[in-house]
Amino acid sequence: MITRHEAYPDLAKALEMKSLFFKREDLHPYGSHKGRSIPVMIDEYVKQGIKHFAISSSGNAALAAAFHIQKLNKDGANSIILEILVGRHISDKKLQKLNRFKNNEITITMHDRPLQTLFNKTQDGSVKALRQSTDDLSLVGYKELAEELLEIPNLQAVFIGSSSGTTAQALAECFLAEKKAVEIHIVQTSSCHPISDSFVDDETLDEQSIADAIVDHSAIRKGMLVKLINETSGSGWIASNEQIRSAQEIIKNHTGLDISTNSALSVAGLMQAVYTGKSWDGSVACMICGD
Repeated sequence: MITRHEAYPDLAKALEMKSLFFKREDLHPYGSHKGRSIPVMIDEYVKQGIKHFAISSSGNAALAAAFHIQKLNKDGANSIILEILVGRHISDKKLQKLNRFKNNEITITMHDRPLQTLFNKTQDGSVKALRQSTDDLSLVGYKELAEELLEIPNLQAVFIGSSSGTTAQALAECFLAEKKAVEIHIVQTSSCHPISDSFVDDETLDEQSIADAIVDHSAIRKGMLVKLINETSGSGWIASNEQIRSAQEIIKNHTGLDISTNSALSVAGLMQAVYTGKSWDGSVACMICGD
């Protein structure tokens, strides 16, 4: 098991639930759940002879890529190159983390439209884009995460903060393939909720979110993911800043954990579900995904 799942009976009691677990992906060696998928993508493409990658990221995916490229180069691979393209509004905390990896092979540049720059940079095929939202190879790495989640006793639902929906899609596909009745619930933010819009009708939720990792407005996986969520009997939720802060506060009070706004999304969604009448006889897992 790469990351542990932790039971929090006091928090479960406060939310009037039977059993609640946190899946601690924030403790992944690469910093977040993106460490499940990005390395798998890189390894496969390196096997194909590709040695020059680029990624547009709000932070966590880029950090996972940087960790893995650094490891491969240290282990004697032939100078694999990684270009990290970030937006001008990236958080200082994440930028500082990324800057620790800067060297001759790993570069970090700031752009007004990093995704457009990535598209232009990778058109001639000389540079491979690492983009989970469009590359189904990214789904493969999350199979191991699904298997770990299924070790939770009587797991009935998983709540996860979601940007492109890649992780949620992979988990749903794995659970359905294994014929496990586990609901998938995605949680998006007040400033980016193109997938959750299929489940929530509230046009007032348009504030700038304090959870800055949810940035994918393109929602390329929306059609497939909405279908899969419905098949699992799950749903989508939108968390306001007030709800995210409330989730952080109740987590602190009942677990002692200080978690990021992005990690608190899963619990904010769970709280909405409980308050609207959802209940489970077994366990629910909230993904604590990282910064």
